[in-house]
Amino acid sequence: MSSEIETSHRVDRLWPDPALALELDDAMAGFSLPASPPDRPLVAINMVTSIDGRAQIDGAAEGLGSRADRRLMRLYRAAFDAVGSGAGTLRATGVWLRVGDDLAARRAGEGRSPNPVGVVIAGSTPLPTDGGWFEGDERRILVVGSSNPVTEVPSGTELLRSPEERPDPGWVLSCLAERGIACLLLEGGPTLNAAFLAAGLIDEVYWTIGANLLGTDALPMITPIEVGAAQQGRLVSVLRHESELFLRYRFGAPGSIGP
Repeated sequence: MSSEIETSHRVDRLWPDPALALELDDAMAGFSLPASPPDRPLVAINMVTSIDGRAQIDGAAEGLGSRADRRLMRLYRAAFDAVGSGAGTLRATGVWLRVGDDLAARRAGEGRSPNPVGVVIAGSTPLPTDGGWFEGDERRILVVGSSNPVTEVPSGTELLRSPEERPDPGWVLSCLAERGIACLLLEGGPTLNAAFLAAGLIDEVYWTIGANLLGTDALPMITPIEVGAAQQGRLVSVLRHESELFLRYRFGAPGSIGP
């Protein structure tokens, strides 16, 4: 059993239905996803930042959130068919997109694969194919740009080559839908998040605000993009663990993607 489940993570539910000193797993027991849009998989972003909105400390997200945030991250992952990241995240951290033994067993008991499908979306820059992301029994999909030099991938990984230099988010979602994926959780980096925002393809955001004030020029949650991509969100829930906040936002017209 993973250490995350052995350690008590108490949270206060601030909204809706305020309640104090709940176990994190209990507070998340009713978590469910809205219905996917009719023409594509549902897309959510899960990120942790500092108080001043920075998504990295010394080039990585490690240290921004607590053990409770890491447990929450796994609970989010367990709800999705696929978990994705950009090539920059793969290069920087190696990427680990699994859910842990207890949640894998829960998914298997529900008739789903123990872990979500792993998805990495890259452009034209070379990337390593010998890291930990390419190990394990879960399905993996590596999406690359048209001129990316990667031509072979380890066993268990499907290679998809985009017709464009930078894979179009809509094209990526279409490919995933063809493979039975109805919901995708993105875990960065900021450039990938920005691409999906610019395409109007973000349905939910799960945002942990860690108790750090950095004052650095580290990357934000979303890389600045062209004017006109702004979307109005609706706050769905707020949890607090010590000095951290766990926020959930929904985007799109009311009722357009479920309750």
